[in-house]
Amino acid sequence: MDTIADTLSPMLSRLQLSAIRDQLDNLLDEATRRDFTLRESLAFLCEVEIARRDQRRVAMGTSIAKFPYVRTLDGFDFDAQPSIDPKQVRELATGRWIANGDTVLLQGPPGVGKTHLAVALGREAIARGYAVLFTSAVNLVAALSKAALENRLEEKLTHFTKPKLLIVDELGYLPFEKDAAHLFFQLVSRRYERCAMLLTTNRSIGEWGEIFGDTVIATAILDRLLHHSHVITIRGESFRLREKRRSGLVKPALVESPN
Repeated sequence: MDTIADTLSPMLSRLQLSAIRDQLDNLLDEATRRDFTLRESLAFLCEVEIARRDQRRVAMGTSIAKFPYVRTLDGFDFDAQPSIDPKQVRELATGRWIANGDTVLLQGPPGVGKTHLAVALGREAIARGYAVLFTSAVNLVAALSKAALENRLEEKLTHFTKPKLLIVDELGYLPFEKDAAHLFFQLVSRRYERCAMLLTTNRSIGEWGEIFGDTVIATAILDRLLHHSHVITIRGESFRLREKRRSGLVKPALVESPN
């Protein structure tokens, strides 16, 4: 028996079945306790191994995505934002729109939960096997502009085109320079109908000409983004200001949401 035990561990390592190897005795005891057949025991061991691999894959994907913090759909207060349809968000969490290369646009005033939803949907996408990258609009444009100056634009465009889902946060908080708008257009064009995008913005679609400083470029970008899209408009006051108001730190008149 000891000889068999001694040879099992290296064989499991060679087969890269580390979860089974690390827990073998406990797993076999559990299978015996539950009176599993040989076939059921094998399925049980495989389930444990797959669960470990999924856990590692999600952890690695989350690290690569560069989320600013951890947010989940379960942690989102839908009751506080009645303008959002929870069913629509849960449907987006299935990732079907990502497989189709669609766009999700979350628009609304600051503090209403756009970034929370973006991160939560990104995490759901990773759990379903999609590569995700998160970036702010400011950092995205800065990276593309720097690459263009260093004659590395193709390399950087490829970097941002590669993930199946690219999340661009806080679009519109700062206006784009004309050259930056053209760079963003190139990226959107490359991802169009091939890879999905999720954007959060505090500006309405009608104001995008101001964001990009060029109505022609804005129209071209919107034409591609909205062709296959899901738009969620969030209304209401900021979560952060609401909490400050409840604690008495901010007067009610100061927390009215912008129109």
